[in-house]
Amino acid sequence: MEKTTILIADDHADFREGLRALLESVPDLEVVGEAAMGEEAVVMAARLQPDVILMDINMPGLNGIEATRRILHTSPHISVLMLTMFEDDDSVFAAVRAGARGYVLKGALKAEILRAIQVVSSGEAIFGPAIARKLIHFFAGPRPAAPQIFPELTDREREILTLMTQHLTNPEIAERLAISQKTVRNQVSNILSKLQVVDRAQAIIKAREAGLGL
Repeated sequence: MEKTTILIADDHADFREGLRALLESVPDLEVVGEAAMGEEAVVMAARLQPDVILMDINMPGLNGIEATRRILHTSPHISVLMLTMFEDDDSVFAAVRAGARGYVLKGALKAEILRAIQVVSSGEAIFGPAIARKLIHFFAGPRPAAPQIFPELTDREREILTLMTQHLTNPEIAERLAISQKTVRNQVSNILSKLQVVDRAQAIIKAREAGLGL
């Protein structure tokens, strides 16, 4: 049976050691590397291409959320499972926006961690009970209307700008939205004009600074 390969990203050596021991006790799991910093996790993910990354949030230098975003930008097939002690709303929602497929607290039972690995490695999403309750409450409860980002843009232009922040090319945007590449080029031109920027790079920077695409 082909093993599920795992990269552990956590700055606590003792925790990594305990986690490795747990994972190596399971025949179909294989730990292929350990990273103590976010930047190291990004480099090792690109080189090792693991099936799953167990990612902590609070690490020296690059944090786990930004590391997740960078990893999935170049390797979207990798499943990132956040394994952290942080359960505040900002951390949870930032991790989800970055592309994490799961979020489990470090105090979870060993069986829960192993099950989460199995679920995300199959391409599905999983969240620990406390995190799941936060997500259900957030999406089910009434939400105050947030001020619209870049009100000068149409809904379609804002949608295209969001895809631009994900570094999709015009052909990729056209395919995603089922519109012609000519329409995308015209919309991008309108976006640059309305945002008063000279190129896509400046538009992306301005969009991210405003919180679009995060």
